[in-house]
Amino acid sequence: MTTESELQTDVPHAARIWNYWMGGTDNFPADRAAGDAVVRVYPEIAVMARESRRFLIRVVRYLAEEAGIRQFLDIGTGLPTMQNTHEVAPAARVVYVDNDPLVLAHARRLGTGSYLHADYHEPERILAEAELDFSQPVAVMFMGVLGYEPDLDVVRSIVSRTLAGTAPGSHFVLWDGTNTTPAVVEGAKRLAESGGVPYILRGPDELASCFDGLPLIEPGLVPITRWRAEGDFIDAYGAVGRSLGA
Repeated sequence: MTTESELQTDVPHAARIWNYWMGGTDNFPADRAAGDAVVRVYPEIAVMARESRRFLIRVVRYLAEEAGIRQFLDIGTGLPTMQNTHEVAPAARVVYVDNDPLVLAHARRLGTGSYLHADYHEPERILAEAELDFSQPVAVMFMGVLGYEPDLDVVRSIVSRTLAGTAPGSHFVLWDGTNTTPAVVEGAKRLAESGGVPYILRGPDELASCFDGLPLIEPGLVPITRWRAEGDFIDAYGAVGRSLGA
């Protein structure tokens, strides 16, 4: 179990900073200071945090209600907040994966479903230990987390190795922050300078390369505010791809 001393409340923590931007309460002064450093140069980060959850809700509802997906593998889930995957698709089997002991301790305290302590750099282990039936379609989700890996080739390898263990008819979901305006790039710089874990912002074309070989569900790779919605532009793109065997 994670103890108070292990929490390192005086050190900014990625999951708690995101929780702060989303309006949550599971954060500390160091997290809020790091979060505010970003907000000063990129106020839209709080909007992005909230819109990322709305994107998740729309995607999960589509997959559960229209695509018939009954299993979800949510990799790099972060701290449980409101409208988590298992709440949006209550009839589905959901396994959350995170490498952060704080996230797992918090999730277990809340009793929010099945959690696997693993790193997304270990896709074979995740596939072996996640309690899902991989002979049946599954939705694999990387929601705003792959920027912690600086090498795009490694990112693509993580995605392809994870999807290699899934059945035809499976779906792949990705969203991530993009380097599409100077303000968001400055925000990422301030986050690193304030002690937060550096996050690599990529271009939409780079994110699109993670979907190589996968047909995209309409409307394709777009700002997350415009995936089956009509929101304003935001520096975050997302898409849903479908296995060629579907």
